[in-house]
Amino acid sequence: MNKVAAYTHQHASAGLEQKFPEIETWPNQFAGYEIVIDDPEFTSVCPKTGLPDFGTITLRYCPDRLCLELKSYKEYLQCYRNVGIFQENVVNRVLEDVAQWAKPVWAEVKGEFRPRGGISTVVVAKWPRPR
Repeated sequence: MNKVAAYTHQHASAGLEQKFPEIETWPNQFAGYEIVIDDPEFTSVCPKTGLPDFGTITLRYCPDRLCLELKSYKEYLQCYRNVGIFQENVVNRVLEDVAQWAKPVWAEVKGEFRPRGGISTVVVAKWPRPR
């Protein structure tokens, strides 16, 4: 049996320092409602194998003073297309960036990644983070 090379810190942190464009926002006019945004055509790249990852990224959030501008958010997600980054890191990085730019009351990012080698992955991250 062939032994696969070990995962390294470089694999684990790949894509986390990537420079992405700012997600534009606009002033919210209402309180106490939820926004749900789906991207069913999300793609990124596995940092170890170089194989593409396909999935759906769903963002749910309750805006405070700012709402995400949809075209800007779409363009932000498209920047992951050629980035080597683990699926778990994609979800957490999107959550961190949404929290930074929109400063929501709460947010949840869910990544549902299509099977590769017979295994599919679902990753969920929530804001604010547990202490």
